[in-house]
Amino acid sequence: MEWIGNLFEQYGYFVLFFGLFAESMALPFPGELAMAVSGHLSTLGISAIPFIIAFSYIGAIAGTTLTYYLGYKLGTPFFDKYGKYVFMNKDRIAKVSGWFDRYGDKLIFVSYFIPGLRHFTGYVSGILKVRPRTFFIYNFIGGLLWVIVYVSVGVLFGKHIETALHAISRYSTLAIIALAVAAAAFLLLKRHRAGIASRLRANGSRPLERSGETTK
Repeated sequence: MEWIGNLFEQYGYFVLFFGLFAESMALPFPGELAMAVSGHLSTLGISAIPFIIAFSYIGAIAGTTLTYYLGYKLGTPFFDKYGKYVFMNKDRIAKVSGWFDRYGDKLIFVSYFIPGLRHFTGYVSGILKVRPRTFFIYNFIGGLLWVIVYVSVGVLFGKHIETALHAISRYSTLAIIALAVAAAAFLLLKRHRAGIASRLRANGSRPLERSGETTK
């Protein structure tokens, strides 16, 4: 935590831009911690919240946009051969693709809050040829919410940043899973709504038929 503060004092907001740009391309950088520390520094008068959010957001979005473009243009064969250099092996591509099959394009929005997923969503979105408009809408909104949340953590929790980040990482994943299950249940009910309604009507009519038989 201290070393991030030292980097920020030396290089200013560009640490956030280049750090989050690199992290979005699956290169090692603690983006969430950097944003939280920067948010804490704003309470000490060392930085300003609008600049923290702006540089963090632009860096993250620039990185994910580039990864989407690379995935879209280069495709699966390239990443099967060279993806290991950005931790994009065949197994990881298959795993993230499976998440897309299960949860759809909305995964782009929530992936920012799922550790180990947001770094690869841009690449796989491009490989799967997700429509650019769809990708940019979910990516831009999800990225902005992600940045605001973690900068706010630094402002609110101060020296207890790491404890707060751990809690958010743990419970945000559980929340995403719960939302995914609820969404799947909703889609299932919507898809089979007519069949369920007809069964309920049939079950509701049976007692009436029996009572009619007894009266006769």
